[in-house]
Amino acid sequence: MKKKFLICSGLFLLLLISCKRDTGLQFSEQGREVPPFSAENTYNYIEEQVNFGPRVPNSEAHRNAIQYFNEHFRTYAGENAVFVQSFQTEVYGDTLQLYNLIAAFAPHHSDRILLAAHWDSRPRAEEDPDDPDSPILGADDGGSGVGVLMELATIFAEHELPIGVDIILFDGEDYGESSDLDNYFLGSRHWGQNPPVPGYNPRFGILLDMVGGQGAVFPKEGYSMQFAPNLVDEIWSIAHEFGHQDLFLGERGGRVADDHIIVEEYTGIPMINIIHHSVNPAGHIDFPPYWHTHDDNMDIIDKEVLQAVGDVLLELIYNRIPT
Repeated sequence: MKKKFLICSGLFLLLLISCKRDTGLQFSEQGREVPPFSAENTYNYIEEQVNFGPRVPNSEAHRNAIQYFNEHFRTYAGENAVFVQSFQTEVYGDTLQLYNLIAAFAPHHSDRILLAAHWDSRPRAEEDPDDPDSPILGADDGGSGVGVLMELATIFAEHELPIGVDIILFDGEDYGESSDLDNYFLGSRHWGQNPPVPGYNPRFGILLDMVGGQGAVFPKEGYSMQFAPNLVDEIWSIAHEFGHQDLFLGERGGRVADDHIIVEEYTGIPMINIIHHSVNPAGHIDFPPYWHTHDDNMDIIDKEVLQAVGDVLLELIYNRIPT
């Protein structure tokens, strides 16, 4: 039986309208205390997602996962601070039931930022030589970004934020067939075209995609440098201060099509993408060897990578944003 998700009237009038700011996205140390991040908790959140199975739209695992996310974020953001945006779309002759989840933290702040990840997993493993037609578990591609955001939610609930933070889990990011970009990013397209409250305009957004895998490297993604170069430079500077220069590479990466492009196109919110990829000598983008294969499972999740990503984000949010 499907669970109905209701939005409390007025919730997002309070939580998601923020004043338009043209600050140039400047950052500096603020002398604020930064809470600790737990890679162990994050790993467990990823594992719990994977245990549902592939979170492919219209599957039982997909329905179970959105219930799980809804319960988690309601626990830490509050019953009236979470909205599940339910919608349907037709792809390849199938009607998909999809869900974006939106959670608002520190509602008293009209000045806000956005954090996001996609929560669905790929319905096919076209890069897998042995079983290309079966759906993947998506421990890193989908699961890791969501796991980081779930852990951040627990921290936001316990440690007062200096700025409002909204978390969005986008559905249907990974549904399209190879090279069919029109059928990727289904959740961010719907959210961008159907905002819960018109006028939502946070300072910036950060997208997390494949942020927990072994051998991860995060060069400065090309569209991100176009949309919000100061934000990218600040995050990478923090990472280097923390000794993570081998993870957050001080070099330009490729231009990766992802939810952040859709958000910027439809809403104008400057959004960047932290994503595991590299550029080969021919100038083409390479993703990790487990990408879109059945090797994208818990065996490739690296707690040290998760810890680095979480530490950098918390330093940015709690100590580098002038208010």
